[in-house]
Amino acid sequence: MKIIKFVRYLLEFIIIIFFFILFKILGIRISTFISGKIFSFLGPLFRSKKTISKNLIKAFPKISDKEIKVNMNQMWNYYGKIFAEYPYLKNFRKKDLGNNIQIIGEDILEEIKNKNEKVIFISGHFDNFELMAMSLEKKGINLAAIYRPLNNYLMNKIMEYLRKKYICKNQIKKGRSSVRDLLNLFKNGSSIALMIDQRVSEGLKLDFFHKEAYTTTIPAQFVKKFNCRVIPIHIERDKEINFKLTIFKPLKFNENDSLKKITQELNIWLEKMIKSNPKKWIWSHDRWK
Repeated sequence: MKIIKFVRYLLEFIIIIFFFILFKILGIRISTFISGKIFSFLGPLFRSKKTISKNLIKAFPKISDKEIKVNMNQMWNYYGKIFAEYPYLKNFRKKDLGNNIQIIGEDILEEIKNKNEKVIFISGHFDNFELMAMSLEKKGINLAAIYRPLNNYLMNKIMEYLRKKYICKNQIKKGRSSVRDLLNLFKNGSSIALMIDQRVSEGLKLDFFHKEAYTTTIPAQFVKKFNCRVIPIHIERDKEINFKLTIFKPLKFNENDSLKKITQELNIWLEKMIKSNPKKWIWSHDRWK
């Protein structure tokens, strides 16, 4: 069984590295276009097709079969574009593609930096989500981010390298020990960035699109313990390889608010962002499991 898994991971690794090399040769504009088309074609063939359809129906009970298909195809298209942009993380980190990320609400970041304030940045898997933490760190925010390791441990080594070198140097592996590690970094001056849309095995079961879903309470725990501010951020592809990163005004909480109240408010914000453009959220996670 272990040999079969290793062979599968090795084949996946070889295929992905092949495409990464090919994308570097073709250039980012051609690569994102081609990769988007490939994912749009292959995506619906995966087992996750059922999960995506089920999730869309849970979120939008009145959605038609045609709308499900459109949302699914567009989601895979965006997913393909993101995949093709991984070999260009270095370029986004530097000026040649860094200028393709427009930041709205930069004054909020400047205030945080000038005050040497520690905050919690929250977001979800929208468009090229990897560029959010990168942009915050580039703006001089001392940051730590939570990441979920890939199942393919061969590919995960590459992804960990890329994330630590070009996205955010303080990468905390998702798991039981993550809160302790985040606390240590926070106490030593790091703000925290995390996705609040991932399925978790621990947390609170709260309303999300009128269905109960386990939700991380990490941001609420930090608010309760440190009375820190929570800053929502959102990214969307403006056109081709241009992005708009929005830094929202801090959500107002205090240490007297309950974990449930704080976490539910964050779910409400996340819902609002997803509803604004459902095609740009990754529906393949089994969020309500």
